[in-house]
Amino acid sequence: MRRRCVPGGALSGWAPRLLASKAVSHLCLTFFLGQLGLLLGHPQCLDYGPPFQPALHLEFCSDYESFGCCDQRKDRRLAARYKDIMDYLDLKGHELCGGYVKDILCQECSPYAAHLYDAENPQTPLRNLPGLCSDYCSAFHSNCRSAISLLTNDHRPRGPQEVDGAHFCHLLNLPDEDYCFPNVLRNDHLNRNLGVVAQDQQGCLQLCLAEVANGLKNPVSMVHAGDGTHRFFVAEQLGVVWVYLPDGSRLKQPFLDLKSIVLTTPWVGDERGFLGLAFHPKFHRNRKFYIYYSCLGKNKEEKIRISEMKVSRADPNRADPKSERVILEIEEPDSNHNGGQLLFGVDGYLYIFTGDGERAGNPFGKFGNAQNKSSLLGKVLRIDVNGAGSEGKRYRVPPDNPFVAEPGAHPAVYAYGVRNMWRCSMDRGDPVTRLGRGRLFCGDVGQNRFEEVDIIVKGGNYGWRAKEGFECYDRKLCHNASLDDILPIYAYGHTVGKSVTGGYVYRGCESPNLNGLYIFGDFVSGRLMALQEDRETKKWKKQDICLGNTESCAFPGLISTYSKYIISFAEDEAGELYFLATSYPSAYAPQGSIYKFVDPSRRAPPGKCKYRPVPVRTKSKRVQFRPLAIRGREAWTGETPALRHSGRPGAEQGRQAPASQRPAAVYLRKPLPRPVRRGTAPGARPGAGRGCHVAVTARSRPGHAGRARDPAGRRGGAGRGAGGSRRGSATRRPRGVTAGAAPAPPPAGAPGPPALPSPRRQRPRRSRGVTAGAASVASRPPPPPATRHHCRRRVGPAPAPPPPPPPRPARATLQAPPLPRLRL
Repeated sequence: MRRRCVPGGALSGWAPRLLASKAVSHLCLTFFLGQLGLLLGHPQCLDYGPPFQPALHLEFCSDYESFGCCDQRKDRRLAARYKDIMDYLDLKGHELCGGYVKDILCQECSPYAAHLYDAENPQTPLRNLPGLCSDYCSAFHSNCRSAISLLTNDHRPRGPQEVDGAHFCHLLNLPDEDYCFPNVLRNDHLNRNLGVVAQDQQGCLQLCLAEVANGLKNPVSMVHAGDGTHRFFVAEQLGVVWVYLPDGSRLKQPFLDLKSIVLTTPWVGDERGFLGLAFHPKFHRNRKFYIYYSCLGKNKEEKIRISEMKVSRADPNRADPKSERVILEIEEPDSNHNGGQLLFGVDGYLYIFTGDGERAGNPFGKFGNAQNKSSLLGKVLRIDVNGAGSEGKRYRVPPDNPFVAEPGAHPAVYAYGVRNMWRCSMDRGDPVTRLGRGRLFCGDVGQNRFEEVDIIVKGGNYGWRAKEGFECYDRKLCHNASLDDILPIYAYGHTVGKSVTGGYVYRGCESPNLNGLYIFGDFVSGRLMALQEDRETKKWKKQDICLGNTESCAFPGLISTYSKYIISFAEDEAGELYFLATSYPSAYAPQGSIYKFVDPSRRAPPGKCKYRPVPVRTKSKRVQFRPLAIRGREAWTGETPALRHSGRPGAEQGRQAPASQRPAAVYLRKPLPRPVRRGTAPGARPGAGRGCHVAVTARSRPGHAGRARDPAGRRGGAGRGAGGSRRGSATRRPRGVTAGAAPAPPPAGAPGPPALPSPRRQRPRRSRGVTAGAASVASRPPPPPATRHHCRRRVGPAPAPPPPPPPRPARATLQAPPLPRLRL
């Protein structure tokens, strides 16, 4: 049947054949949307992704070659379609309609194509024509109405060209005139900063997230092996490392399980545990990787252990548990400030970042461990793991380490004066110029006033405990002329956050606007921040990152909330940036998730970022990723973070909060309910998510007679008498009849079941307990489903379609295919 989606019979004068056409069915939905309010648009393409800068010149839609939604391949396809359409027009048609047809076709390349075509999400299929402003539409209809059917692929001889122009443009126009063509090209507000990272009025960068993993127990590290497989390895504080494959699945068997050795507790704020993981630069050859974890010594003393291990020869996704070779052990004087970062530099050496191992204030010794060059605590160490050294050491000291020749200094020290550097990274460098390659960035957790971000250089003194951030902490040490400390590139006070989490410089491919941004966060406040260097002044400017609003993060798979406690950052083998967070920072709470940064304002051109992972054989079963719904107070947007207690390695933490004050779990483990299954009514787009559609409820769907109504209004199977139970149906097997037995004939003279019209394309439902091939007890088919038409809010069987109007003579300007040239 057909439904009118326009109130008051606005389409009553239109030809019914036109109502069935694709063009006007799409226009019907646009008009319906117009009644709901103005559209709030953001740059978006028809594939539901952000626009991009084409890699090659566009010959046909050249207006969008600097920024839009078309690459050269799509541009050529539109040019070919333009040629096909123009072949149907005569010379006058070329003169009058050539520009209009080109403009309309090229709106698929517009940065606002999704809004022009009313397709902001996958549930809303494309309409045939973009939204046109009223003046432009009137001129187009007046000159080229015979070409409308060609643009809409409706080649019947009586099509949209016969529609009155006012009605046609009324439905085709968008509710918000700013987004219709050609006004969208002239709007300065929409085009002023097109293609750059969106910012709010406070200059906060509007980014989005994609959840890629969840259910983790305090994920402290995520690294890749650099072997071309594009796997990433996620380490939990408890001592378990998991393998995630490029398709997003996780292997059921862990890569490494050291729970029996790793020292940690369920206490919220315990900084001990499995803290670091790094793969050898030649891992694809030697199968070596390195781990950093807390453990107990023979005399129950607490230690930090750095070990070398190998991957099993039998399974590339499992570590060999017997291959551990201890490289270095450092005794910890206290249970906090444990450091934990391992990474290989561009020079091939292993960098180890240790904490000062002390209580608040660094009370040990005259200068504290961090300023004592003979101690390995509060340092950046650099060692060569490719051979054994002297005196039984299982590593070598690089000959160019800065303090090799200094008496009393440990030769492995590369930099000193650090408090508790939590998460460091090596800059890959600009993808084109390689500028910045090899820089070491670290976030150093402060005492009680400042958090700081440092760039590590050879032999540098980073000031602790003389300084905290840019300010003095120990005034006697601070005014020592021999301090010669290196100031941080950025520091912030505890009104912003109380525990910095170091991040990465973005060098990926998918979000080119983020190139060069150092993205980091704060564990306690949940803030996300970015630093950008001014190349002339060498100063760093800080900007907050606020996740985009619902419109800008409405792309499929994107979200704008995250778990509050930011534990770590990571980058995958392709250079894309992630962060690891949890809603409850305990090593035993499976509330951790991994999020990927996505720029909704611009992406790379299609095909540029594709890669082929090296195949890796798997023996373990795969666990497919299922996103979890974030809800509750711990779902964080990053806009107005509140200061909360710490609770992750690297942050000061007092006693555990009472149970009544602990944050609740924020994830919904149960999958969300399935949406109502939608059919389509004539005049609506197939599968349309808006406008005129028919909702077939689960209880009234074909084959489910338990809640459907017969013509008399009775519900089949709704009673408990002879009609069956509430859970049964009209075809329920009577008591005493076995499966597969033929049904007993009705008693003589008993009335048979009422004759019901058989619904079309309906498959008979098998009765409960009746096997395939057995005869059904009831002979009547289930009644047709009840339908709910959302446009009119009518429930019940659909009325008969209106009678067709008298036929109208066909116009001579359009013929059924094959079409002659059109005369306009």
